[in-house]
Amino acid sequence: MKLLEGRHALIVGIANERSYAWHIAAALIEHGCRCAFTHLPGEKNERRTRRAVEALGVADPWLAPMDASSDEQIDAAFARYAESFDRLHVLVHSIAFADREWLARGKFVQTPRQAYLSAIDISAYTLLAMARAAAPLMERSGGGSVMAMSYYGAEKVVPGYNVMGVAKAALECTARYLAAELGERGIRVNTISGGYLRTLASSAVGGVDDIERLNLERAPLRRNVEGADVGRTAVYLAGDLSSGVTGENIYVDCGVNTLGI
Repeated sequence: MKLLEGRHALIVGIANERSYAWHIAAALIEHGCRCAFTHLPGEKNERRTRRAVEALGVADPWLAPMDASSDEQIDAAFARYAESFDRLHVLVHSIAFADREWLARGKFVQTPRQAYLSAIDISAYTLLAMARAAAPLMERSGGGSVMAMSYYGAEKVVPGYNVMGVAKAALECTARYLAAELGERGIRVNTISGGYLRTLASSAVGGVDDIERLNLERAPLRRNVEGADVGRTAVYLAGDLSSGVTGENIYVDCGVNTLGI
């Protein structure tokens, strides 16, 4: 049974076939959702995203460049989307950034001001900016679901996650405030706290090998999370099964967040 027939989604953050955004898109498409995609500006970035999207079986995908650090480019990407589609039901925010120089054990206290602010800008403020741009389209579509990717390092110290943890905490809080304001317009906003998955972004974090090993040893399910686990949760959040769910942070980490030590 397809749960998302007739729904339209905009996916922000597909870098390659290992990214969470890719797995989310795969699950949405499997359930009948029509997906459009953004990519970082530049031919190389477009080719990389196009290659990953075509691996999903999407022929001639809709792609638009967007540098999320620019409000003008965010507005332009959503304007292009509105020219091509008359509906938007789902927005997937799966982007984050922190200078990898400061993602190492013992380096957090040395984080310079600009690196700190840049991480929050790209990883958290962009959710607000994109939700603002998406809201009119979603409202005209009868409501919508916005979801963003977080990680447990937003709540507890994960060695080496450092300023990215601060940024993810800001992301989760931003989602709650957006949920409170956009709910009366029929728009739900949630975050998914995905477990460790080896991606381009996670490879920049110091101590990732230890995280992977410890999860395998200690997670209640005795395994690391898979992209498909998060993809299926995204299907739930995108559709009517989660119609009463907003402002939540949903853990998909094989139970790691339940452990005390």
